Amino acid sequence: MKTTDMIVQKNKCYTMVVEDLGSQGEGIGRIDGFAVFVEGALPQEEIEVLIVKVNKNFAYGKLQKILKPSPKRVSPLCDVASKCGGCQLQHLNYEGQLQYKTKKVKMALKKIAKIDDVEVLPALGMQNCWRYRNKVQFPVKSDNQNVSIGFYGKRSHRIIDTQKCFLQHEISDKIIEIIREFLKEYHISIYDEQSHKGLVRHILVKIGFQTGQIMVCLVINGKRLPHKEILIQQLQNIKGMTSIVCNVNKEKTNVILGKQNFVLWGKQSIIDTIGELEFEISPLSFFQVNPFQTNVLYQKALEFAQLNGDETVLDLYCGIGTISLFFAQKAKYVLGNEIVAEAVEDAKRNAKRNHIENVDFLQGATEDVIPVLYEKGLQADVVVLDPPRKGCDERLLNTILKIAPKKIVYVSCDPATMARDIKTFIEQGYCLNMVQPVDMFPHTIHVETVILLYKQ
Repeated sequence: MKTTDMIVQKNKCYTMVVEDLGSQGEGIGRIDGFAVFVEGALPQEEIEVLIVKVNKNFAYGKLQKILKPSPKRVSPLCDVASKCGGCQLQHLNYEGQLQYKTKKVKMALKKIAKIDDVEVLPALGMQNCWRYRNKVQFPVKSDNQNVSIGFYGKRSHRIIDTQKCFLQHEISDKIIEIIREFLKEYHISIYDEQSHKGLVRHILVKIGFQTGQIMVCLVINGKRLPHKEILIQQLQNIKGMTSIVCNVNKEKTNVILGKQNFVLWGKQSIIDTIGELEFEISPLSFFQVNPFQTNVLYQKALEFAQLNGDETVLDLYCGIGTISLFFAQKAKYVLGNEIVAEAVEDAKRNAKRNHIENVDFLQGATEDVIPVLYEKGLQADVVVLDPPRKGCDERLLNTILKIAPKKIVYVSCDPATMARDIKTFIEQGYCLNMVQPVDMFPHTIHVETVILLYKQ
């Protein structure tokens, strides 16, 4: 089809009504039946849109003017929300965000898993949906002697310099500012992705919301931080400072953390709690970023499993053992598996710290470890899956089907890959029983979901 034959033309403005939100939080409307995606637009809004890209079946537009605003539109709290890649939904009120996330899970199950007859419960939200993150992970860039620290801009590697982030704990803003001034005053070199030169790559801050303990980790392209004594002295003045660490990443990669850490001051880890359990958190540990909703999520997973104390539970992608230890309090025995060696060591220490003995942890890629264990006779009554965003490996799914647990509790951070994996289980005789979205990431498009499958 020629460009002149298209219903909409690039670089032309049109008026349209937004009908829905897409998977990335963009508004979707139609111009004479032709779909147009517009970032920043909300359902029920009448807008003026500039067409910036036209494909065969749809187009992308840029929001020019809101002619009739949605009743759910609010003013973003952050003045860089429209530029920053950290948030996508600050312009939508919180009730609308929860409705969007519930629908997102429902549509993934309908379109991918072909399930349309199971109730998706309303997403569980927060009373206070700001300042909920216990981890900051900011890249650092230098431009004409200016140091930029913040999130990447949308669809780019350009850093949106961030003085204050309303998703992070307040103390993170102060820590980032101290490090920013230190880097500038002492002319510490900043890493450049193109040349692979320069020292400081990322700043990582972890905070124990319940304990008040703080870890600061500088990711560096080297083995020495110049003038470290000055920075240590400044950071020590912050109440709760427990650990100041350097992580060495000398690889030419987009992976943030390297494998080697060395402590500049204090301890090598911090402690935080979920419910009644304590967890040791190192720089390389995966720990859910929203401690308030993590407790909600894990309690829901435990509720779905309905353990009576006689079960053997297999916890796959177990991280530092958070779910494993929750389930071990109610099960006969739990075996956790995780690929990251440091996380497995943390998990073992966490079990010891909490005096839980009916749990073991194995290190290795789950898709490699579990098939081998099955051949040696591994059985389980309940399997808990909490995979990364890409979902489960096909080999692992096939092995779980061979193990044939009575129940599968699937915890997911991506509705699409979750629906894909759920479809496999359902095709092999499992029934989908309960679906509960939990909003772990307010003001973003992301949603966590707990699903219960049981064997017929």
